[in-house]
Amino acid sequence: MSSSKEYLEYILEQLSELDEITYRAMMGEYIIYYRGKIIGGVYDDRFLVKPVKSAREMMPNANMELPYEGAKEMILVDDVEDKEFLRELVEAMYEELPAPRKRRK
Repeated sequence: MSSSKEYLEYILEQLSELDEITYRAMMGEYIIYYRGKIIGGVYDDRFLVKPVKSAREMMPNANMELPYEGAKEMILVDDVEDKEFLRELVEAMYEELPAPRKRRK
């Protein structure tokens, strides 16, 4: 199952207090970036983020879910209605996220 464009747009609206949020479509799903770093994505109309320490601390009871078969588990963000929480979450995660890889030409 793939994600709907409407759900992606909803998540992007919820993240709209952050500058430099971008996304890329990938096989029916959407990878979400903050200031060039991957924070997570929209998979099967679920907002999942990378399981970095700050995200685990901010959501200690969150479920870990697979974005797709064969992938590493990610944290399911249940409270997507709280814009302030989402802003704080993404900002807290930023320093822990790996820098983007250089693409070969």
